Amino acid sequence: MSQKRIGYARVSTSEQNLDLQIDALTSAGCKQIRTDTASGGSRSRPGLQDALDLLQEGDTLVVWRLDRLGRSLGHLVDLVAGLERRGVNLRSISDSIDTTSAGGRLIFHIMGSLAEFERNLISERTRAGLTAAQRRGIAVGRRRALTPAQVAHAGLLIDGGESASNVARTLGVGRSTLYRAIEQTGTRLQPMKQRIASKESR
Repeated sequence: MSQKRIGYARVSTSEQNLDLQIDALTSAGCKQIRTDTASGGSRSRPGLQDALDLLQEGDTLVVWRLDRLGRSLGHLVDLVAGLERRGVNLRSISDSIDTTSAGGRLIFHIMGSLAEFERNLISERTRAGLTAAQRRGIAVGRRRALTPAQVAHAGLLIDGGESASNVARTLGVGRSTLYRAIEQTGTRLQPMKQRIASKESR
């Protein structure tokens, strides 16, 4: 089993210096260190992603402080829970957290519980919001690609002999989307034979 120590350091702006963190990570035994210059809330962190990609089961991700790792509490909780699932340890030098120890592993379990708690809260809020919207008569779900008027007009064009593909292209949707909309609105199309006869009689 791999037992590498991968270091990760981050500063918020280009004016700040990474030396303090890099020195601490090197002293902690990190042979590979990845860095980012990004604000705390930034989603773009290629250095962090690279560090996560390097980690294998049994490895340890080392940071100077936990606030260098997550862009928010929720993000930090998800990251830590993800490390646990992969069998990767975490060490935060300044916070005295080391999940290779019994006490440190407790952090993983707490973070995992917090992650589940947050997901349950989000799910509960979403369900409550949908229920409240339905009670107010607000339509819930994806918006229809076509309005009823467009569907009715499309049906007339197709009955008049226009191909469904051309009609769908004109409306900016796929043919399957058009047929699905026609079915949902209950619009009835003439049988193919009637369409051909209607076209030939012109």
